[in-house]
Amino acid sequence: MNVEYEWRGPFSSDEVDALHAEGFGHRLLGHDWRRQVESHSLGWVCARSDGRLVGWVNVPWDGDTHAFIIDTLVAVDHRRGGVGKRLIETCIVEARAAGCEWLHVDFDEHLRTFYIEACGFDPAPAGVLPLT
Repeated sequence: MNVEYEWRGPFSSDEVDALHAEGFGHRLLGHDWRRQVESHSLGWVCARSDGRLVGWVNVPWDGDTHAFIIDTLVAVDHRRGGVGKRLIETCIVEARAAGCEWLHVDFDEHLRTFYIEACGFDPAPAGVLPLT
């Protein structure tokens, strides 16, 4: 499977919305992803296979030294083939090139092996407060 990766690559909000709904198991939201990432993100990575968006990740930041991995998405038919790892590797390279000193990620426990072992993140204590 030939997959191409592009930092700050072109995408439509509909493409990311569909991938997000598939990845997180919810209905289409009609979210304006383009406006969100252009306003708040250091960048994002698009993974395409034969022109189809099969992976995407967003990297918002504080505008200085901290960047964050959120919304890591891989299409069901492209999982377990290294797409997610390549998405994260691209984020690491680009955040470092932008002068970031820290790249943060939080994740559900079932993704621990992916982020800690496959992608090289160190485990760290953190807190979360549900607001809804």
